[in-house]
Amino acid sequence: MAVKIKAVQIEKPEVLKIIEMDKPSIDEKNNVLVKIKASGICGSDVGIYHGTNAAATYPRVIGHEIVGEVVETGFGASKVKVGDRVIIDQVTACGHCYACRIGRPNVCQHLAVRGDHIDGGYREYMAVPYTDCYILPDFLRYEDAVLIEPTTIAVQACSRAELKAEDELLILGSGALGSRMLSIARLYGCRIIVADVVDEKLAEARENGADYTINLLKENIVEKCKEYTTDGYGPTVSIDCACTKDSLGTLLEVTGNAGRVITMGFSVAPTEVTQFKITSKELDVRGSRLQNRKFQEVIDLVNSGKVDLDHKISHTFKFTDAQKAFDFNDTHDPSIRKIVLTMD
Repeated sequence: MAVKIKAVQIEKPEVLKIIEMDKPSIDEKNNVLVKIKASGICGSDVGIYHGTNAAATYPRVIGHEIVGEVVETGFGASKVKVGDRVIIDQVTACGHCYACRIGRPNVCQHLAVRGDHIDGGYREYMAVPYTDCYILPDFLRYEDAVLIEPTTIAVQACSRAELKAEDELLILGSGALGSRMLSIARLYGCRIIVADVVDEKLAEARENGADYTINLLKENIVEKCKEYTTDGYGPTVSIDCACTKDSLGTLLEVTGNAGRVITMGFSVAPTEVTQFKITSKELDVRGSRLQNRKFQEVIDLVNSGKVDLDHKISHTFKFTDAQKAFDFNDTHDPSIRKIVLTMD
């Protein structure tokens, strides 16, 4: 009889269940068995739960910010050994399509993301290829190590933006993703403006390196972006970490001529965007999806002390209390920064 493990499954939008599934076994391809220790709640997970993530399929064991301990290895797993603390790459790609051939497997034609298209990390064990495992910094708690994954998303977005020291950057949104974006963007030495609706988050952004902040409920973002940029030019790069219905239109409005606008959201809600803003300013509007082999880069930044992930988690829940965690997240309590589910 197969050994059973517990997992959190979104059966369909708004229906979350704790299920039992077969404990995975290693094989020739998935030659590392990982005991999951923690997995974060991301905005895309919330979107899957509420049915607003256009990329997801159901039913699905969600979770793509996945850390744990290697408990078994098979033939060829030369990169890791039993006892290693690892984070798991969420991207699986075919390796043959145009995107893969030009080095962009994060947008593979046959992309399968753990937690979106195939079962993810809200479960007790996962079997994965050794190539998808990266060794965690020794000093980092499992809960905090979850933040490596959203930091890779930030590295990817800054790469897509071709961010440079002479840029003037607007980060729209200062939640978990926005704060990770700030931690990476500040390494470039550019001027940074952060906009949000919560004063406490804006205060934290200033403490963490933002040059200016804008409260969207109290201040006019167009006027403030002119005030805070050289000669009133507007940001040369704008990155959407809010991913709301109106955020793209806002960024097209405020970004200066010849600037770059980076989108990261998966909403399919209709939004009004005119060609005039893009064409008249000759803006580059670029999508940034997931991350393209950025895990080791982020781990190196953490190990060198250039990125601090220590005790940045605001709340933890046992994974069997996932419903409570998602319900709490939906309250939009201002104390929420990052919620993590723990498996022990």
